[in-house]
Amino acid sequence: MKLQKKDLKRNLANLSLVILGSVIMAIGYSLFLIPHHFVPGGVSGIAMIINYFTRMPLGTLIMVLNIPVFIVGIKIMGRKYGLRSLLGMVISSLLIDFFHEVVGLKSATDNAILAAIYGGVMLGVGLGLVFRGRASTGGSDILGQILNRWTGMSVGIAIMLIDFFVISASGLAFRKLEAPLYGYIVLFISSRVIDMILEGWNYTKLAIITSTKTAEIQEFILSTLDRSGTALKSRSLYLNREGETIITVIHRKQLAELREFVKSIDPGAFVIINNTYAVLGKGFKTTQVS
Repeated sequence: MKLQKKDLKRNLANLSLVILGSVIMAIGYSLFLIPHHFVPGGVSGIAMIINYFTRMPLGTLIMVLNIPVFIVGIKIMGRKYGLRSLLGMVISSLLIDFFHEVVGLKSATDNAILAAIYGGVMLGVGLGLVFRGRASTGGSDILGQILNRWTGMSVGIAIMLIDFFVISASGLAFRKLEAPLYGYIVLFISSRVIDMILEGWNYTKLAIITSTKTAEIQEFILSTLDRSGTALKSRSLYLNREGETIITVIHRKQLAELREFVKSIDPGAFVIINNTYAVLGKGFKTTQVS
């Protein structure tokens, strides 16, 4: 009984995220992307190009174009994945037509750069919430999965190629050289915002340090930065010299301190810095880094 209630709450929460994300995305299309003919790539981008010539409702076009994609997607990736994606696609498509065709929202700005920025942000927030609701809006993400299964190409590369082709085609369709540029701006901004929504605003830095002064660096990390880490035995491939490599996770605000200290004590140290969004353990939250 408790499990059923928990599943019901989770499903309702996911549905709420899908609806909220779809509303934000649909408003972004109506206020910024559709009036300025900014194509964000994928199936929705193809639908926007067709809409430009036929004036058919954009949301309806997105649903029609996604039908064969979903049929193939369900066969390849399973019914559960396909149905969740179908849910997100139907809700977002209907809301795009509602706000654009029924409510009649018009362009919020005549400035193309502002429209691309705001459109990218709203598209990213909307899609990010839909993805957090464990759904999808169809399009290039499913096509990317399909190409991955058929060709072995990575999903990321497949999606990038699809979006590149569609956005580039918008320049020929609209006969405007600047159209693809604005489309790439929308795609870049929306991708970054999606990452923030899915991975969180806060992130830490993963530092991997190979140095001959590991004792001093270890003391600095423990005492000054108040962080811990792991020291591993290592061997330099170039110098064929045994040593130690320190792996530590610090707050991004502490990066400048650590980098400056390592540089001052050992200018020849080899340091790798990466963003990391999920750290489990003492001193860190379980779902997001602090």
